[in-house]
Amino acid sequence: MIKQGFSVSNPEHVEAVEKLISGEVEQVVLDDEYYNPGNNVTDLEKLLSQTKFKLGMEYSKNGKKEESLKELDEALLLDTDNFLIRKQRWYIRHPEKFSPTIDIEWQQKQLEKEKAEEALLKDGLDCGPEGCVIPGTTANKEIKTFN
Repeated sequence: MIKQGFSVSNPEHVEAVEKLISGEVEQVVLDDEYYNPGNNVTDLEKLLSQTKFKLGMEYSKNGKKEESLKELDEALLLDTDNFLIRKQRWYIRHPEKFSPTIDIEWQQKQLEKEKAEEALLKDGLDCGPEGCVIPGTTANKEIKTFN
């Protein structure tokens, strides 16, 4: 469930967490597409994405926001269905949406927006040596280069 996330306002999710806590089950797979999207990532892409995620989180812990976001953005490009990476990017860019309460409605709208941008990428734009568009940044057409 850590990888998938869950919503405290969804009774099925709450019940699933209760079953995990009580030991009735060892694992829960949610049917909700928002929290459990299909993932077509190769093992190498997943490993690189996880490495970039860890590096991004280390940068964040050390107060290096731009470096953190660069690594997290690149990690998400490799594994667009990873909700944990996506949420960490949101938290760094929009901390006001997470405190004093988490704005779930904003997250759902942000997810829809980013998924639409990512669909455009799949329909004709590829990442290459010159870079690629980073979903969720301030400009939809922004090009980022990687070194």
